[in-house]
Amino acid sequence: MDKKKESVDFSVKAAWLSIAKMYNVLGAEHGITHSNGFVLLNIDKEKGTPATKIAPLMGMEARSLSRILKNMEEEGMIYRKPDDKDKRKVMICLTDQGRLKREVSRKVVKEFNRKVCETIAPDKLRAFFEVIDAINEVVESYRFPLTQLLAQEAGELELA
Repeated sequence: MDKKKESVDFSVKAAWLSIAKMYNVLGAEHGITHSNGFVLLNIDKEKGTPATKIAPLMGMEARSLSRILKNMEEEGMIYRKPDDKDKRKVMICLTDQGRLKREVSRKVVKEFNRKVCETIAPDKLRAFFEVIDAINEVVESYRFPLTQLLAQEAGELELA
C-alpha cells in the first residue's frame, strides 16, 4: 500500500480537497465557491445568524471567516444588521441573491450525498461515519508531546 494512503490525515485531507474542488467547479457556474456555499448553508434563511456563531458551525477561525464574509457582502450575497434584541450582536442575513445561491448549494450538497449513498453500501457508510467520529474524538483528546519527543530525539542523537 502507498505510504501516503496509510496516513489518516493525508487521506482525509485528500478526500476533502477533492470534494472542495468538485464543489468549486460546480459552483463556478453560479458564482459560488465551496467556502461561500458552506457559509450560505450555515446562515438561517429567515432570521439570519449571529456572525459569532458561523465560524464555530464551520470549524473555522473567526478571522478566516471575516474575509469570506466581506467578499460575500461585496458580491451581494449577504448583508449585516444589528440584532433586534442585542445591538452589540451583528446578524448575517441573506439577500435575495444569497437565498438563490444558498438553494443552489443545498441542492448540490444533497445530490452529492445522494450519489455517495447510491454508490457506497449502507454498512460501509455507517462504518465510515463511525470511523470519522472516532477520529474526531482522538483529535479532541490528542495532545502531541512535542517537547518530550524532541528531548527523546536529542538523546538518541547523542547516543549515535
